[in-house]
Amino acid sequence: MKIKYDKETDTLLIQLANKPIEESDQEKKGIIIDYDEAGDVVAIEVLNASKKMDQVNGVLYEMM
Repeated sequence: MKIKYDKETDTLLIQLANKPIEESDQEKKGIIIDYDEAGDVVAIEVLNASKKMDQVNGVLYEMM
């Protein structure tokens, strides 16, 4: 999994798998979900991310 934040576009990308994207849907305003050819989620994009995140400059990673 990769998490990238683009300051210029204010976009957060959470990439779950390194597969080609076949389809993208904007389920909710500002949230784009990318799917592979099998219909599995490949990535989640958050537009205007700085307005939705508590902390733009850091990531808390937690395993349970």
